[in-house]
Amino acid sequence: MWIADMDFPVAEPILAALRERLTRPIGYPTLNGNSPLVTLLREKFAAQGLGDMPADGIAFLPSVVPGLYAAVNALSEPGEKVVTMVPVYHPFHLAITNLGREVVGVPLLDSGERWEVDWDALDAACAETKVLMLCHPHNPTGRVWDAEELRRLRELAIKHDLYVISDELHADLRFTGQPFEAFAADERVRARTVTVTGPCKAFNTAGLGIGALVSHDPELVRRIMTKTSGLMGHPSALSITMWHAALAEGGPWLADTVAYLKDNRDFLGAFLHQRLPWVKFHPVEATYLAWLDLRTHAQTADIQNFLLNEAKVAIHNGPVFAPDAQKPLYQGFVRLNFATPRPILQDALERMAQALG
Repeated sequence: MWIADMDFPVAEPILAALRERLTRPIGYPTLNGNSPLVTLLREKFAAQGLGDMPADGIAFLPSVVPGLYAAVNALSEPGEKVVTMVPVYHPFHLAITNLGREVVGVPLLDSGERWEVDWDALDAACAETKVLMLCHPHNPTGRVWDAEELRRLRELAIKHDLYVISDELHADLRFTGQPFEAFAADERVRARTVTVTGPCKAFNTAGLGIGALVSHDPELVRRIMTKTSGLMGHPSALSITMWHAALAEGGPWLADTVAYLKDNRDFLGAFLHQRLPWVKFHPVEATYLAWLDLRTHAQTADIQNFLLNEAKVAIHNGPVFAPDAQKPLYQGFVRLNFATPRPILQDALERMAQALG
């Protein structure tokens, strides 16, 4: 229940497109500005507030994580500070530290109803950096930053003259019922923002790596990609086929999947309320990942191994989602993947309830 992959079949239109593609010669893939995939992506971005995206403002990646590394590498220098909010998807802080930068993790606050930004702490941290890494929707807490939060984040970026790296990989896995608003939807921050995204989470295609690094400023894209020249591969022909099919024909499958995930989220919340009421859980607004607070349990110091050994349930350990200095803050938290058929989810939760007591 730990890895961020869905235990569901892939959409049939995607499989059909892949089978058809295998009947033709597979040479070098082409992704020029007039390619069908670029056309569909520009339409998708426009629906998220990123209208008028120039074709040369889109650069393709072998997956999203290399885009995070590339952006950090190009927009900061070794020894400089890079700010993000923690807990956070671990390649965020790894991209910073592995490249010789200093990670400044600003802990999110638990309001009692949801996880929220510590605005004073973030403001102070941003005064010491030129790069902010944003996870939107947020992994692992499942927050979708709302209009007011986005406004304040944009104001901070303008105030401190920041570059913003916005990971929007989970944008299609929302339960809010509202259209998704990209961070760069506000024209005032477009020239300072690079967005990274891809299809693998929404369409369950992690084995076909592909992503995109996007900005309304093509020069910013060139600056980042130049830093990776010769160091990154390109997406495969099959990955390109997959993403095109997902955008062109995968909508009904995605809608059904999101509806099932929402029901799983609600089932999880009801189960915890009834059987494990001491476990703190704020229902996620996006993603299929639940961030659970088990810190009051007697085995909190070794909760991952305890659940593996006693419940036979593998979860992601909370400290993974913070840089070294802040790992103790998240000991006792776990991230649980609920993107699985409900009988399996129920079985896992029953095992956890029995083990946790």
